Amino acid sequence: MKIGRSKDVPAEIPTSSMADIAFLLIIFFMVTAVFSATKGLEFKLPSNEDDNRPTETEEAVFIQVAADGSISVDCKPMEVSDILDYLGPKLKRDAQKPVILYTDPFASYQSMISVYDVLLVPEREDNLLREKNLPPKYGWKVKNISVPTQSEIQDYIDIFGYNPFEAQCES
Repeated sequence: MKIGRSKDVPAEIPTSSMADIAFLLIIFFMVTAVFSATKGLEFKLPSNEDDNRPTETEEAVFIQVAADGSISVDCKPMEVSDILDYLGPKLKRDAQKPVILYTDPFASYQSMISVYDVLLVPEREDNLLREKNLPPKYGWKVKNISVPTQSEIQDYIDIFGYNPFEAQCES
């Protein structure tokens, strides 16, 4: 009896069963996954009514670097070296007081960076003194520096119709 050669069966993997398994895995992960629901906004409420600090009329320190490199702090012309003397008493009273550093789009980077570096001096020097077990020189640091971007300013102008930084010192 002569045994005939069988026809070559092409090597293929049945994909229908794989599709079923993949579908079942997707269903399994969808059912077992935990979806986090937004539970609302979190607010930090005051813990005690006696603990409220008095609200100052001047909420933030506003530092403006003009196009010509001149600097004004809270609408008062000032040198870079005088900024820390001005900020010290304000930040000792309220360590969370924001410092807004607005730079004119045509001001040099060096002018803005020199002001920013001065704002970081108290923290740097106090850290160096602490490493040497010496008492801090300043005892305060600028914790809340805000540098608004041009797109943020443009969004504000689009909504309210004026540039808040140009109108800041006019009143």
